[in-house]
Amino acid sequence: MPELPEVETTVQELNKKVLGLKIEDVWTDWDKMIKWPKEFFRFKKEIVGQKIEKVGRRGKNILFILSGNKTMLIHQKLTGHLLFGKWKLAKGRWNSLIKGPLEDKINDYIHLMFYLSKGKMMAFSDLRKFGKVLLVSTESLKDLEGIKNLGLEPLAKDFTFEKFKKALKKKRGKIKQILMNQEVIAGIGNIYSSEILFKAKIYPFKDVSSLSERELKKIYNAMKEVLKKAIKVKGESISDYRTLSGEKGGFDKMRKVYRREGEKCSRCGAIIKRIKLGGRSAYFCPRCQKNNEKS
Repeated sequence: MPELPEVETTVQELNKKVLGLKIEDVWTDWDKMIKWPKEFFRFKKEIVGQKIEKVGRRGKNILFILSGNKTMLIHQKLTGHLLFGKWKLAKGRWNSLIKGPLEDKINDYIHLMFYLSKGKMMAFSDLRKFGKVLLVSTESLKDLEGIKNLGLEPLAKDFTFEKFKKALKKKRGKIKQILMNQEVIAGIGNIYSSEILFKAKIYPFKDVSSLSERELKKIYNAMKEVLKKAIKVKGESISDYRTLSGEKGGFDKMRKVYRREGEKCSRCGAIIKRIKLGGRSAYFCPRCQKNNEKS
């Protein structure tokens, strides 16, 4: 699933491409992804004619602030990603009119297409069709399920170490699970929680209540550093995620432990391990990330 760096990359690129454009029409062959309004014809009626004024992010959600006091929320879920270009529909398949990455097979699973002004188009490709789209009034956005309970934004200007400590103070559980809890920290998933804890040299199964202030500071600093670096290289494309132009992100070359089970640690040479934690895989170096206070 695209995490904070991938979603933020998409948002930054959208702000360069779609601001000021009007939504002139919309097409779908999978109206189940439209969660509100529940009927596609109502969604289409309400969104056509609206101008895209701003694109933002909250956690893993992409927020299109539209004219008419409306906001469209898109959650890319497991395999979804937005694309910007020009296509032609032929025999039930969208063919890119722009040569290059948009022609790659991974970008072929288009189930939602927005026709924008000035001849532009924005597509949502989603292999598994788990993505969701909602159109709501802007003032009601904060009350939406999936928005109202989101935790701190780790790259916000007001995300201080004191706020981070306070958010974790009364929590119970393993630190890796806490980092992935969207009601504590918004936007971090399995990839970046693994990479953050490796950077901080913290054992992923350590109970958050046993972390010292020094260890918390290391996690806080690692979080900011890893996420910023990932955004700079446009995220991780080990799975389905692609940038707005259909290209892979560059974080794969920077990945230290995630999906590197059995490989040598780049820092100490020990063999990277993978252990299941709450139904998810935790990747870590058993030497660099020892379970003791000296980590």
